[in-house]
Amino acid sequence: MTTLVLEKDPLAVDVRLSGKDLTIQLSDGRSVAVPLTWYPRLLNASKTERRNWRLLGGGYAIEWPDLDEHIGVEGLLAGRSSGESERSLSRWLAARATPTKKGPSGSRKRK
Repeated sequence: MTTLVLEKDPLAVDVRLSGKDLTIQLSDGRSVAVPLTWYPRLLNASKTERRNWRLLGGGYAIEWPDLDEHIGVEGLLAGRSSGESERSLSRWLAARATPTKKGPSGSRKRK
């Protein structure tokens, strides 16, 4: 059995999302695209939520804080899609559909 050994750690430098794909630009000049169906939270996100991402660890991973989604570049290159269960995704989608009210301090609160 052979083991893949990377020359250097892959780092993301930019992220692009279309209606159906997630494309990561790497520091070595490569681009990697995967279907959004691999990451259901991104698939179900609004355009605004999809645009709100940040690089973690100098590009080791990408985070979408509004969605509680984190994608490691190494896992993406290894072909790993989201490991979220259907049950967890269903709970997350249901929570997104729950109306919110403003609390006394003006902060948003769930009913």
